[in-house]
Amino acid sequence: MHRDCLWLYKGNVSKAVEIRPVRVCIVDDHTLVRAGLRMLIENDPEIVVVGEASNRIQALAAGKASAPDIFLLDIQLGCENGLDFLRELVSSFNLARVLVLTCVTDPEVHQRAISFGAMGLVLKHHAPEVLVKAIKRVHSGELWLDPFLMATMVSRRPANEKTSDVDRMATLTRRESEIVQLVAEGLNNERIAKELLISQATVKNHLTSILDKVGVTNKFELAVYALRHGLDKSSKGV
Repeated sequence: MHRDCLWLYKGNVSKAVEIRPVRVCIVDDHTLVRAGLRMLIENDPEIVVVGEASNRIQALAAGKASAPDIFLLDIQLGCENGLDFLRELVSSFNLARVLVLTCVTDPEVHQRAISFGAMGLVLKHHAPEVLVKAIKRVHSGELWLDPFLMATMVSRRPANEKTSDVDRMATLTRRESEIVQLVAEGLNNERIAKELLISQATVKNHLTSILDKVGVTNKFELAVYALRHGLDKSSKGV
């Protein structure tokens, strides 16, 4: 069966539903690493690798040629700055999401990757099934919140974080606080809407207001912020 489409049969052929695999472009400067990742990822029938790249120019070309859903990006691309390139990927391919795969354990680097638009970070020493799960989660529009990485970032207060955080959090409405709690769980807008029995458009409008009030630029930053300041459900005993 061709990997560009899968078919799910429910009882008979007339009810066959076409399932489109998650399309991944691997960006890593090591040929052997890319080959290993391709083999690992394509063991799952719901994911297909549609492109590979070892540097910025190749990645941009592969993105235009293959229209991936996910860029799997190593932020250490030889002599190139993978973090700056991450930001360019996010701005150049609005429909694609970036999942960072790295061996770097520096929380400052992780924080920058988040602020530049990454939807998740996976350490290279994790088990293969972790990466596959992260790809599917990010593809669905949710965040990949690795427990170890999140704990490291939450415990580290950025030097540029203002002391007026308490005042900013106090400006959140009850509904906005509920949404922040769900964002901290990594949920996408659709699941947040179902949880709160509101429309996705309403969730989006609330998020725009929340990001402006809190002073962060995206949902991943908001999730880290929420965990750092006890705005998640677990800290409230929910």
